[in-house]
Amino acid sequence: MSVQKFAITPGFEVGGTVFRSEQLEILGRIVGEDAKIELTTFKQLYVAMDETRLEEVQNELRGVGLQIHPAGFYTKSLIACNFCKGAVEAGLDIAKELDAAIAGHEVPNPLKIGYAGCALGTSEPLLKDIGVVKMRDTFDIYVGGEAKGLKAGLAQLLVSGITAEQLIPIIKRLITLFQEQGKKKENYRRFVERMTIETFRDSIA
Repeated sequence: MSVQKFAITPGFEVGGTVFRSEQLEILGRIVGEDAKIELTTFKQLYVAMDETRLEEVQNELRGVGLQIHPAGFYTKSLIACNFCKGAVEAGLDIAKELDAAIAGHEVPNPLKIGYAGCALGTSEPLLKDIGVVKMRDTFDIYVGGEAKGLKAGLAQLLVSGITAEQLIPIIKRLITLFQEQGKKKENYRRFVERMTIETFRDSIA
């Protein structure tokens, strides 16, 4: 049996990233007894299963509202806060647009992008490779956070006062920069240090 791995996420609403009970029931039933399901640190489930049933299974999972993404060296789906200040104030719509724009791009090393709807930062955006923090009507963007290892540290502020219209093009530019100039298996923090924050700022100017 040839096994293939893919990622699943329910997306997010006010209240955060929540799998409904019927979604989990269908997931457990349809993937088969030999499948393996792994909980990741970036709010996705990884499913490893017989690739001959892949299309059938993924179509049924999409039918109950689950999103399917590639596993491995790709940009992950957006890691968002719980939108505790409400959908409008915390920017739920722009977060959904950002999620759709950034997930599933092939990159030199898995890339985690965080979003917080206010300065409380409950999704820990400053520990992500790229972090977005909504500040009233604009956004601040941070790069190079690292949550683990002996060199763990907070991301650096790249730019502040970004409008909703500017946000997605800038994040996509940061992904493209990594695709074009990142080294295989180089994490984003080392990439930022090697390229320098000034180079990053020039790239989005």
